[in-house]
Amino acid sequence: MNSPSDTLKLKYLQGYPEHLQNQIRSLIKEQRLGEYLAKRYGGQHSIQSDKALYGYVNTLKQENLRTAPQINKVLFDNRLDLTHRALGLHTAISRVQGGKLKAKKEIRVASLFKDAAPEFLEMIVVHELAHLKESDHNKAFYKLCCYMLPDYHQREFDLRVYLTLRELPDLS
Repeated sequence: MNSPSDTLKLKYLQGYPEHLQNQIRSLIKEQRLGEYLAKRYGGQHSIQSDKALYGYVNTLKQENLRTAPQINKVLFDNRLDLTHRALGLHTAISRVQGGKLKAKKEIRVASLFKDAAPEFLEMIVVHELAHLKESDHNKAFYKLCCYMLPDYHQREFDLRVYLTLRELPDLS
């Protein structure tokens, strides 16, 4: 007889092959999903303020995208959440100042990443930085993400697994 975890709809993993989804369902059924993630991503980063996040983002930008536009504002945003399907956000606000058009770039990271593994924060930041050069999620965008973070795709998958774990009912 099938258990609920055999048919569990994994909303964050819908675009992945069925065999990967089944591996995650298996870990859920065996109550080992948290163990899997803890083994791969055991730590928690120390970046807790917007000022520290701004410094972190600018350091990554300088290491990887020196010619990209300056970032004017970076912050953790508690209004970004999974219901809006946004873990990070980049915006460009254009204003006319003294006859010149000025564009201000902002990066916002969902507050839930204050408590996440450093690898997940880095993946979200790399994703948002890549949008400074590539606005669409196309081949060039993902190539840039992989340039900045060679294991980008694995981290993105594991981040989706982490989000899945966060939404599981407490089985204890």
